[in-house]
Amino acid sequence: MVFNYKKNRAWAESLHIVLQIGLTMVGCIVFCFFIGFYLDKWLGTKGLFIVIFIVLGIVGGGVTVYRQILDITKYTEKDHNNPENGIR
Repeated sequence: MVFNYKKNRAWAESLHIVLQIGLTMVGCIVFCFFIGFYLDKWLGTKGLFIVIFIVLGIVGGGVTVYRQILDITKYTEKDHNNPENGIR
């Protein structure tokens, strides 16, 4: 069974966008969790830095995902408004 990219292009591109956004958000949160974990371990605090850095990871991930969505929508609008594509 071979994946027919031409037939499933819209579906594959949508899946790519969703996975990119999801992994970006999860990556930011997990990265910040481990920073907070090691700071708590190093300084002897009990969960203070984990909470702080998880919140920072959520905010940072949200900002990054928002910028990615803006870039994707600008690229899509540019394609649709280009008369050479014949999509308009």
